[in-house]
Amino acid sequence: MRILVVGAGATGGYFGGRLAQAGRDVTFLVRPGRAKTLEQQGLQILSPQGNLTLHPQWVTADKLNQTYDLILLTVKAFYLEQAMSDIAPAVGSDTVVMPILNGFRHLETLTARFGAAAVIGGLCKIASTLDEQGRVVHLNDLHLIAYGELAGGRSDRIIQIEQTFQGAGFTTHASDDIISEMWEKWILLASLGTITCLMRGTIGQTARADGGEAFALAVIEEITSILEAQGYRRNQPFLNQTRGMLTDKNSTMTSSMYRDMIGGNPVEADQILGDLARLADKAGLSTPLLAAARTHMSVYQQSRAADDA
Repeated sequence: MRILVVGAGATGGYFGGRLAQAGRDVTFLVRPGRAKTLEQQGLQILSPQGNLTLHPQWVTADKLNQTYDLILLTVKAFYLEQAMSDIAPAVGSDTVVMPILNGFRHLETLTARFGAAAVIGGLCKIASTLDEQGRVVHLNDLHLIAYGELAGGRSDRIIQIEQTFQGAGFTTHASDDIISEMWEKWILLASLGTITCLMRGTIGQTARADGGEAFALAVIEEITSILEAQGYRRNQPFLNQTRGMLTDKNSTMTSSMYRDMIGGNPVEADQILGDLARLADKAGLSTPLLAAARTHMSVYQQSRAADDA
């Protein structure tokens, strides 16, 4: 498959880099600044799974003039509108668009732009960031991509993607129920973000604090209840694992939203927390901890906007 990876940052750079390293036909769609970095120093990955430096194929939006079999969309959710305009020339009649964005709203947005037949579900699980030198820093051993048809089942194109991704240096699996898996990622991500951003610390620091464990468990329950109202069926092993992970007194884990906030960067608060809060309101659910986190991040965004003005 001819693959266009939209973005060569912490997520797209990692998975796209591994695919390119494995000999897949990968081109990165990047902004001019990132293109300059790739031209000068290549794509560099620092990872417990093995370091990598390569000089990949890349293109900027103004030079994009051919279609691709698979578009792996890895931008932050607040860049989605621009990304859709950028990739439009690359979307052909048989192109598959696989977003691995956070939240759920992007599925509706992409379907409205490119049609239901073009879009599949996807998610990734990875802790990674870009350092000051523009290198992708993979923070632990977790590096997974899952994907599947939004209606479920195993189509020919999902099988083709599975064959392309296998043996590429990261964990991958085709899902027969990608919606449920995306809901579960949302539970984990929103819980992690709420806990770390409200408490301004790591999971371990919160768990060791007075009342911290009970607070974390209450956050998980609030968020799970919202998605239950949307049709999510509780997966007890997943929820038990999530509770254990987010109350681990020795954990140094933080959320990407927290790291972005501490760094003074844009955050995906509206897509991760705001959309959940709106669903809670529609379902008539009381979710005070999520509401507090949403307000907290709104204040941060206002302060950031004022600083930029």
